[in-house]
Amino acid sequence: MRGVEVIAPARLQTHLLEMARTHGAVDAWCGTLNDDGRVAVRMVVLEDERQALLDALQSLLIEEPSARIVITPIEATVPMPAPGENDPRPERPRSRKVSLEELYAGIAKGATLDRNYLMLIVLSTVAAAIGLAEDNTAVVIGSMVIAPLLGPVIAFAFATCLGERSLALRSLATTLAGLTVTVACAMLIGYLWPVSVGNQEVLARTEVNISYVILALAAGAAGVLALTSGVTSRLVGVMVAVALLPPAAVTGLLVGKGAFDLALGAGLMLAANVVCVVLAAQFVFLFQGVKPRRWIGVGQVERFTPWDWVLWSLGCLLLLTGLVLAILWRNGAF
Repeated sequence: MRGVEVIAPARLQTHLLEMARTHGAVDAWCGTLNDDGRVAVRMVVLEDERQALLDALQSLLIEEPSARIVITPIEATVPMPAPGENDPRPERPRSRKVSLEELYAGIAKGATLDRNYLMLIVLSTVAAAIGLAEDNTAVVIGSMVIAPLLGPVIAFAFATCLGERSLALRSLATTLAGLTVTVACAMLIGYLWPVSVGNQEVLARTEVNISYVILALAAGAAGVLALTSGVTSRLVGVMVAVALLPPAAVTGLLVGKGAFDLALGAGLMLAANVVCVVLAAQFVFLFQGVKPRRWIGVGQVERFTPWDWVLWSLGCLLLLTGLVLAILWRNGAF
């Protein structure tokens, strides 16, 4: 359940209460009238009807600049509502358990480029580079646990689906900054550290094959499913780090050692994995019903046009096609 508090002009009070009843709210009541002519209408809403109610509220309040919707979690209510007692409509399957507004608030945090993000990138890169250099699988796995690469990548896919240009650019900048810092740190370590370019952990990331493409697609899809179903995404973040952190670290290590031919293969793997993670995440978001809403970011962001989304998708598909052809060519398929 969630508590939905709507602060809106008092003239909309009756309409808001009726809307709560129509959308199956467990309860709804009004607070006191504020000095500015606004009233607070509070609702207790079950999971299945939350998104439909929020969409209706946003459509009603889009032309009300003083209105605000506040969503808060509810641990329990007494008495507990009986199943279906507040929903006059027949049950229908729901796959997304988190509302679009809650998704936006949570995902946008992951696109923040700050000192903590960069420090975690540096620390995870140092751990990954040492593990790769020493051919120590356990250390490489440990580095993926602290790598914060899931947030900005998923945020970029979410922003392109939602149509938020500001969030897309911010998450893209955060992703590029993280990968750039990873490669740069690994280059420095590769230049200073006695790395053996012939060990298994390094060579495994210099040759792209279809299995790595499938892994990256699965990582992006799993990340979005975890976020939209309300399940913790920490372990899924490790899976995304598997697809991104080691290839980036290997690319930097090999460039630092001057092994440019092998570094090209690692860079190709990194590019393929980034595209696959974003594409998979984007299509799962669309499958989960994430689409543009007028309320989110009103007056704060500049929206994508439909052509922006089409051009981005075509660009990704063309890049992915080129990467697959490059993989097949490197493997001697033609």
